[in-house]
Amino acid sequence: MAQQQSSISDTQIQALNEALEQGVSPQVSMMLNSLSSADIAHLLESSPPKIRTLIWQLLEKELAAEVLQELGDDLRQFYLEQMNVDEVAALTENIDTDDLADMLQLLPDTITRQVLASMDAQDRHRVEQVLSYPEDTAGGLMNTDMITVRPSNTLDVVFRYLRRHPELPEMTDALLVVNRRDEFIGVLPISKMLTTHPSISVREVMQTDIQAIPASMPANKVAQLFERQDLVSAPVVDDEGKLVGRITVDDVVDVIREEGDHSLMSMAGLDEDADTFAPVLKTARSRAIWLGINLLTAFIASGVIGMFQDTIDKVVALAVLMPIVASMGGIAGSQTLTLVIRAMALGQIGQSNVRWLISRECIVGFLNGCLWAIVVSIAAMLWFKDPIISTVIALAMVANMLVAAIAGAGLPLLLKAMRIDPALAGSVVLTTVTDVVGFVAFLGLASYFFG
Repeated sequence: MAQQQSSISDTQIQALNEALEQGVSPQVSMMLNSLSSADIAHLLESSPPKIRTLIWQLLEKELAAEVLQELGDDLRQFYLEQMNVDEVAALTENIDTDDLADMLQLLPDTITRQVLASMDAQDRHRVEQVLSYPEDTAGGLMNTDMITVRPSNTLDVVFRYLRRHPELPEMTDALLVVNRRDEFIGVLPISKMLTTHPSISVREVMQTDIQAIPASMPANKVAQLFERQDLVSAPVVDDEGKLVGRITVDDVVDVIREEGDHSLMSMAGLDEDADTFAPVLKTARSRAIWLGINLLTAFIASGVIGMFQDTIDKVVALAVLMPIVASMGGIAGSQTLTLVIRAMALGQIGQSNVRWLISRECIVGFLNGCLWAIVVSIAAMLWFKDPIISTVIALAMVANMLVAAIAGAGLPLLLKAMRIDPALAGSVVLTTVTDVVGFVAFLGLASYFFG
């Protein structure tokens, strides 16, 4: 359950940082440990490395375990790698199964096996059950901490059974009903229990129209299901229909936030869990890869321009106007690309509507191309007093914006079919397409008219 919204203010962060800069004192330690785990996680993620080290050293061990659950993967992994096996094992005592599985997935396999070996058999089985599923599926999200009842029990028996528990699992809005083979058959809402006579059986009041979530369902599909049906929790079943866990809304909120972070950060070639205050060398290394890819695409566009060097030498105005065509195509394509990637993330695009969407974007691209082609051609005519240049840039503008619309709509679908993340690679490929097409159209037409 990482990165909850923090209530700590910027003023409080600044005050704590200033106090830490002046040195560690009992008052600062007391002030820090009085904060909630979410606030401390936010403070860590908002502080430079030196201050982070001081904060982490001042944390009480019990609170440190809770703080780790709130941190993003990048920073959480950093702290876990500083611990030995015994320290990691000590953190597992009061952590939910799904959060513990998330932590262990960040560690080397040898450390993970040692931590699991240090746990009791029941807890180890629960964690291994979650770890057996990919992280981005319902099985990877689920928590095995749940309460099940049989349909033949009366509500009075259920009440007596619940009283034997020191507390209910978090986000428990209903008990899960299973048969003797542990197959999910329905839910018993807490609200229904409280308003029904204790002598009534579970079978008579349980809801059987609840659709369980397959453990293999992708996490983003789970989030869409929770959003559409306003769920607080939902049961998770394996391929045989046996109940294996449940997903709660707090984990789904994390999925939604991570999806949003991924879409935003991937457009710039960054990891959604990138640490804002990571060390210089680590940050530079993580960004260098996509800068190199972008440089390669820039060389491709420059190579296209070089093919028309003689034409540019003859008509200097072409060099002045050339960036306009590429820029307008890039913006138009980015609008379509962003729209399609968002629709894909929301599950709104399928075989039944993809052709309509691409056709719509082509028409929109053509109409906007014609509109701005007229504007740019008039500006070029007033600027250079040359009707040929005015005509060339108008035609190139229409062609590039039409291609940009097609590329913006089609690239995400093509990349997804190739198992490449559209949010990560789409913008780089689109920029290359719009630059190359824009330069070829503009300079090619110029070569024809001025050749």
